[in-house]
Amino acid sequence: MPDPEFIAYLEDLLTPRRKELFNKVLELRTNHFTVATEDVYQLHNTSAVIRSCDVFGIQNIHVIEERNRRKIDREIAMGAQKWVTLNRYHSSEECIDSLKEKGYQIVATMPHGNAVNLADFDISKPSAIFFGTEQDGLSSQMVSRADQFLKIPMAGFTDSLNISVSAAIILQQLTQKLRNSNISWELPESQKNAIKFEWLSKNFKNMPELMKRFQNNG
Repeated sequence: MPDPEFIAYLEDLLTPRRKELFNKVLELRTNHFTVATEDVYQLHNTSAVIRSCDVFGIQNIHVIEERNRRKIDREIAMGAQKWVTLNRYHSSEECIDSLKEKGYQIVATMPHGNAVNLADFDISKPSAIFFGTEQDGLSSQMVSRADQFLKIPMAGFTDSLNISVSAAIILQQLTQKLRNSNISWELPESQKNAIKFEWLSKNFKNMPELMKRFQNNG
């Protein structure tokens, strides 16, 4: 657990505007919903999903890299990878097991079938929303372990959307419904402090020097 006094010390080194922004963004962060991408080989798609997670207040994203191990495209993510928590897995099973242990229901996104329409999705349970490739979708292994299925209603000849577009649509709708509900979706203070310390650590390049200065002043 980061030292609250050290966190306060670092916050005082920020500009007032930066400090206010950190606190404002943190108040809107949630782990009630989380996102997972399954072996998405188009690098720009995973990066864009990370950007959408940051924009809509999703703190944790889970990246399954069973076959395709790639670095996040910093330009497309627009720095969002600094502000979300990125969790990497070697297999879908490993990711699903980890999320189920944390109490999440596994939600598979798909364009058709008996999936629930986005507008009708029950937001009351903590949910991990899984996205697959545009061409192949999610693996049969992942689908077999899903607790729920979710789709975006479509009215055109095309029956699929790019993963980054799908993620943005779903996250915007679900987070808006969540914040208008009576569900306790906010992060606990302990998590807020841990995330704030992580953000502050990335904000300052001379952390060892600042730690030493703080200890000497104490």
